[in-house]
Amino acid sequence: MNWISAVQRLRDAGLPGVLVTVTSSRGHTPREGGAKMVVGPSETHGTIGGGNAEAVAIERARELLRDNATAPELQTLSLSDKAPYQHGVQCCGGTMTLLFEPLPVRPAVAVFGVGHVGLELARVLARHEVSLHLIDSRPAQLTAERLAVLDDAVASVHVHQVPLLPETVLSELPAGTHVLIMTHDHAEDIALCDAALRSGTCGSIGLIGSAGKWSRFRKRLTDLGHDEAALSRITTPIGLPDLTGKEPAVIAVSVAAALLQKFQARVRPGALQA
Repeated sequence: MNWISAVQRLRDAGLPGVLVTVTSSRGHTPREGGAKMVVGPSETHGTIGGGNAEAVAIERARELLRDNATAPELQTLSLSDKAPYQHGVQCCGGTMTLLFEPLPVRPAVAVFGVGHVGLELARVLARHEVSLHLIDSRPAQLTAERLAVLDDAVASVHVHQVPLLPETVLSELPAGTHVLIMTHDHAEDIALCDAALRSGTCGSIGLIGSAGKWSRFRKRLTDLGHDEAALSRITTPIGLPDLTGKEPAVIAVSVAAALLQKFQARVRPGALQA
């Protein structure tokens, strides 16, 4: 598997990783500049030459993963029998400079209900580095012609057409997915709210609708066994409170902006470290 496929594999699985690149080498080294290795939480793909240098690089990459690091880092290793070693002597005689680039998990968003608001929201989110899941029980909402507006998406777009029980898609989503419920059918909405609360893996749960709708939903969800702590996990109304309006495009921008705020709150700023 090449490094590009390995990175995509981590992304598809919703897992973080670190891309390790040999940026330069001097003297005798097992790999030249440009060699790459992808380190995930439990597996690696590719090689920067094996031996002590690679083992040290994997250990450092895993430390970055544990620390949720976002800033790239440079490290120079000496391949000499006089240099410190942790995993056996590697006395090629040269030096290697490695670049560690953290590969954060792309946020995942699931939009249940691709009606007027759902499609406008998809158009906004598609311009961002997210994993975007579109789910609807109505085939007409997910035709290639209707979704052609997403053809130039930066996001990876996954379409789920489920004639019955759209809540079954929840088990297919990456852990931490932000779920937005905005279907055409309140019966579907309540089933999705119930299933999302029971899944325990959603990053957040948002429900479109009025205060009256939520009042009825609260009672029904309570009857289904959900306590106040569980109900507090559902955000309704959704979007920025100061950005009001009932036009689909306005609602979509408001909801997308609130989501982006959540995404950015998870990112710690940092600069290249040497």
